[in-house]
Amino acid sequence: MPISTGVAAGVPYLAVPPSHDTDGPAPVVVAWHLMDPPRTEAAFAAALPLDGLDAWRIYLGLPMCGARMPAGGPDELMRLGFEDAVLNLQGPVATRGAEEFPAAYAALREQLGLADDAALALVGGSMGSAVALLVLTESAPAARIQASAAVLVSPIASLRPAVDALGRRYGVEYPWGPDSLEVARRLDFVSRADELAGAGQPAVQLIVGAEDDVTGFREPARQLRDALAERYADPSSAGLVVVPGMAHPLAEEPGVEPAPQTPHAAAVDQHAVAWLRAHLHAPASRPTR
Repeated sequence: MPISTGVAAGVPYLAVPPSHDTDGPAPVVVAWHLMDPPRTEAAFAAALPLDGLDAWRIYLGLPMCGARMPAGGPDELMRLGFEDAVLNLQGPVATRGAEEFPAAYAALREQLGLADDAALALVGGSMGSAVALLVLTESAPAARIQASAAVLVSPIASLRPAVDALGRRYGVEYPWGPDSLEVARRLDFVSRADELAGAGQPAVQLIVGAEDDVTGFREPARQLRDALAERYADPSSAGLVVVPGMAHPLAEEPGVEPAPQTPHAAAVDQHAVAWLRAHLHAPASRPTR
């Protein structure tokens, strides 16, 4: 079956079928891209093809990105970000992306013939990781969907330090207020580790770049790994990998169209495939400590 593209409950996707027949229902990996390069589902599929994994690999487009870019394109996104990065961009993209997942996944099951009992894993890069984490803590449990594993790349483990890091990058200081602090509370997954542990204890691997911002991304990722390991029956089901020389993006600018895989993306891909091979077939529910 060839690579397919389409729209599932309003969400654009690119789907790659398993390369081989599987014993039983083929597992499913659902992935969300970054807002940095690669910033579309097609570009993310080129950067992280997850080759060698006998599973459906389905790349979903984020709200306000790619085909759903607001009128005015990248310039409008930049304007919205400078106006209020949290309330105009990070908050809406993460929450809408998570809220639309159950309906999109139901439509994908019908369109692609996915088995209802297929093992499920989630992959997310940067803002896509925030979507994946919200799905794990909120959308999936509400829809009675369980994921057995997740791989989070350049993750937003906690929004507030990530936004502060972005401010340092652009030479501005974000003016936190009551509404944006509430968004940050919802997207503070270090503080929500109990909820992640209570959602079937999915095996979570966090992958960060050694050249990424320490306080914005690397340290929160370590804190989330440690918080999950403390709560999981099997502490090794929470992992952290640091990729030497890698910064935050996984592709070169502009990151919209598929491009040759960079060495850093290839390293991330290898780590992700190894983790998913080990955990995608694991039971979706694990005993708590």
